[in-house]
Amino acid sequence: MQTNSGFHGAFTAIVTPFAASGKIDEAQLQAHIGRQVVGGINGIVPVGTTGESPTLDFSEHTRVIKCAVEYAAKRVLVIAGTGANSTREAIELTKAAEDAGADGSLQVCPYYNKPTQEGVFQHFCAIADATRLPLILYNIPGRCGIDITVDTICRLKEKKPKSIVGIKVANGSCDYVTELRARLGEDFYILSGDDSLTLPFAAVGANGVISVVSNVVPDLVTQMCRMLSVGNFTAAQEIHARLTD
Repeated sequence: MQTNSGFHGAFTAIVTPFAASGKIDEAQLQAHIGRQVVGGINGIVPVGTTGESPTLDFSEHTRVIKCAVEYAAKRVLVIAGTGANSTREAIELTKAAEDAGADGSLQVCPYYNKPTQEGVFQHFCAIADATRLPLILYNIPGRCGIDITVDTICRLKEKKPKSIVGIKVANGSCDYVTELRARLGEDFYILSGDDSLTLPFAAVGANGVISVVSNVVPDLVTQMCRMLSVGNFTAAQEIHARLTD
C-alpha cells in the first residue's frame, strides 16, 4: 500500500440517519461522525450510495454535506458524494459541496444512461472545470452498467492533472488496480470500494478503502489500513479475518 499524504487510509461511507418523522436525524448524524473521529478514521464520505444518494432530494443531499463538514470540524477529511448521471446536477452538487467546505468530491460514473467512454470523459471534464475540489472517481459497473476503462482514467488524469486525483474501485479486479498503479504512478490515489477487497487491493498498490463496515467498527478498519501502510500484512490479515463476518 502506498503512503502518500492526503486521500489514503480508511474512509467511512457514512450512513444517513433518519428520524421516525422521515426527516434527517441531524443529532444522530453528528453523534455518528463523532464516533468515526474517535475510531481514528482518516475521513468520511457523506451521501455516497451508503448514505442514500439516489433517494435524498437535492436539499437533503446538500444539507447532509453541510452538516458533515460542520460536525467533522476539520478533524477528518470530508469527501462529499456529489456524482449524478446528469452532468448539470453533478456540477450543482459539487459546487454546493465546495461552498460547504468539503475537502474533495466522490464522482460516480453516470448510471443507467450508460455513456460511451468519450461521454464519461466529457462528463468528468465538465465537472472538473466547474470546481476547485479534487475529484475521486467512482467505478462501480455493477450499479452503473459500464466500467471506466484504464485508458479513460489515464486520459482524464493527463487532461485534468490537478483535479482528477484518485479513484474508488468497486469492479472487483486486482488486475485493474495493478494496471492503474503501473500507468499512473504513486501520486494517484486508489481506494477499494469493497471491504472484502481492501487487503488484496493493497497488495497490488491501493492506498486504502472507502468502507461500509467502518460505520460499525471504524477502529478495526483504521487499524487494518495502518498495518497495510507499513507492509504488515500478517497483522492486517488477522484484522481482515475478524471483519469478515
